[in-house]
Amino acid sequence: MDFTSLLSFLGVAVLLTLMPGPDILFVLAQSMSQNRQAGIVTALGLCTGLLVHITAAVVGISALIYQSALAFTVVKYAGAAYLLYLAWKAFQEKGEGLSINKQTTLAYGALYKKGIIMNVLNPKVSLFFLALLPQFVNSGAGSAPWQMLLLGVVFLIQAFIIFSLVSWFAEKVGQLLMRSSFIKNQMHRIKGGLLALIGLQVAFSKN
Repeated sequence: MDFTSLLSFLGVAVLLTLMPGPDILFVLAQSMSQNRQAGIVTALGLCTGLLVHITAAVVGISALIYQSALAFTVVKYAGAAYLLYLAWKAFQEKGEGLSINKQTTLAYGALYKKGIIMNVLNPKVSLFFLALLPQFVNSGAGSAPWQMLLLGVVFLIQAFIIFSLVSWFAEKVGQLLMRSSFIKNQMHRIKGGLLALIGLQVAFSKN
């Protein structure tokens, strides 16, 4: 694979990662309501989930999901239901877990798992990789699956870097908002509302 193609793919990957979507909004919600560490751990979970989708695209499982309308619908609504469940849990917090100094390893572990589950239960990510990766494969540069795997890893690395930067920025915004006692007391509702919005976005998105 030549350097120009790789650079072009990286540019497209960065633009797509920055577009408002479930992943980046989820990172924003955790970083603003907790701290940047929570956002970064969430990003690690999301990127771990990306490994599943990248592998699925490389071996062709995504194509099978795409061809089965029932499988696609079941996985999509399972993901939406999970996000709405997280939104309901956030509404129940009532100000709990918002102190930056009280985060525990268990809480971060839970966020990591949430990130994985959320991404794995979004079939559109697999279809995205299935559609995008082959566009940058050079037929004369060796094995296509290995090229797709390399491109997937590049996408994963840049996504984690961007999500980490977003986490840092969102934490600063969250700290500013927390200076208002009203917003601080309503932060669990803000996070819950954002998660509900993401869940509805997934549920009502077109195939």
